[in-house]
Amino acid sequence: MARPRILIVGAGFAGYQTARTLSRLMRHRAEVTLLNPTDYFLYLPLLPQVAAGILEPRRVTVSLSGTLPHVRLVLGEADAIDLDGRTVHYTGPEGDGGTLAYDRLVLAAGSVNKLLPIPGVAEHAHGFRGLPEALYLRDHVTRQVELAAAADDPETCAARCTFVVVGAGYTGTEVAAQGQLFTDAQVRRHPLRRGMRPRWLLLDIAKRVLPELDEHLSRTADTVLRERGVDVRMGTSVKEATHEGVLLTDGEFVPTRSLVWCVGVRPDPLAESMGLPMERGRLLVDPHLQVPGRPELFAAGDAAAVPDLEKPGQYTPMTAQHAWRQGKVAGRNVAASLGHGERRAYSHRDLGFVVDLGGVKAAANPLGVPLSGPVAGAVTRGYHLAAMPGNRVRVAADWLLDAVLPRQAVQLGLVRSWSVPLDTASPELARVAGRPAGRRETEARSGPGAATKADTTGRTGTREQPKAAGNQPGGEAAKNQPGAEAARSQPGGEPAKSQPGGEAAMNQPGGEAAKNQPGGEAAKNQPGGEVAKNQPGRSAGGDSGGEARDGEGAHTPGPDRRTDISVEGDA
Repeated sequence: MARPRILIVGAGFAGYQTARTLSRLMRHRAEVTLLNPTDYFLYLPLLPQVAAGILEPRRVTVSLSGTLPHVRLVLGEADAIDLDGRTVHYTGPEGDGGTLAYDRLVLAAGSVNKLLPIPGVAEHAHGFRGLPEALYLRDHVTRQVELAAAADDPETCAARCTFVVVGAGYTGTEVAAQGQLFTDAQVRRHPLRRGMRPRWLLLDIAKRVLPELDEHLSRTADTVLRERGVDVRMGTSVKEATHEGVLLTDGEFVPTRSLVWCVGVRPDPLAESMGLPMERGRLLVDPHLQVPGRPELFAAGDAAAVPDLEKPGQYTPMTAQHAWRQGKVAGRNVAASLGHGERRAYSHRDLGFVVDLGGVKAAANPLGVPLSGPVAGAVTRGYHLAAMPGNRVRVAADWLLDAVLPRQAVQLGLVRSWSVPLDTASPELARVAGRPAGRRETEARSGPGAATKADTTGRTGTREQPKAAGNQPGGEAAKNQPGAEAARSQPGGEPAKSQPGGEAAMNQPGGEAAKNQPGGEAAKNQPGGEVAKNQPGRSAGGDSGGEARDGEGAHTPGPDRRTDISVEGDA
């Protein structure tokens, strides 16, 4: 008798934990297959430390084949799911297609960057959801400091040394905190740069930093950021992003070449394409993580709207801690559906939060006990080491070396600006010139803050083609397209020397400006259909009211650093 086939789509927190649980429970009883674009699990909470040069990129990645020995790994992106035929069609990394059949399917596709109807953001901002974006940001920040040091014009120097982070949730707060230390070190240790003043701005329309946490931890983070020199502006966000900088909602124009978008996440478009009942872009499931009417279909993580049994009438927020624990329950319930074990409902209560603020500083409240300073830093790093499924010794070694040795501030030029567009549905992959475009790339932009499909790619057949010169803003020749000779001659390998810091939208394949964005129009196409809260003074960055920011439609940065202290805490 043939063994049942279990297919897991996605290897984020939910997908990886589902696969690990099934690998243990169904070792010789079922064929477990994991479909994922990369061959690693990414531990997202430590990604800001990669961007700041503390950790090497491979430290935050865990090999799927190395840690899931009884799971078959298939590299590719899911394009379509045939529920009646019980098959999933996917596109491989080299453009070849394939189909996987299943008897049980677990959808754990995760989430992507959330876009809002703000002119210029899709072209000039970069998100922080994947390893390519972190590597790009590290190179970009280093390059801006180096270009600023060589600039003769004080205004140009100041603009290149200004870094704007939108969103004061977990991700934005940690990026700004780590980034300020990173740039200060580059200036302090170089005698010819001592007159430079790197400036980091953290913007959010919420009333305080980290509104998800209690006020004590919020005040701790705010104090650390301000003492470090970060310009924290609550109740303020971006009204428009331009070639030369950003216009804030308070009317001030800030010259900058760097805009980091940490406003929030939205479910992967794959979930919505299935045509099943949804809740704000997430697939509706019961407390057992099963789709009603589809006994063979399960969902977990950011792609699933899971009833919160601790808060009746609500759904669990899109956070890493919930995804991790939902994956464990999903694995057990899939096994139970095949006659092995008993199924259980998902229930989990937060036991505390940790936020790494760089250096020895952190904010934490394990078991409700508020901590700050070095003690909180030790608890935070101890939690991460305990939660990581691998690379613990390597991560600890990097932390030790960072404490005693200066960081290597060099730009490798491996990830270009056009490789990590904000509007991608695959933030875990860097876009490659000439790579066949699948559905997930061409349908990435789903909100009014996003461009249309035609704006995203100029396509001939199945391959992405750089737009013609006439389609470039200003009608310039497309010399800065990937693969063009002009691109290779730029310092640092960055295309488009006419763009600020080489980072403008014109060197994205087909990256024409999102001219059709209404600026202040309601974000009716955003997951959840909520109205974009950019009435006057409300453009992006979070809620100004008391709504839960890491709930649906909230502007919480993903991966949602909301990590509690208990590693095993399912009820």
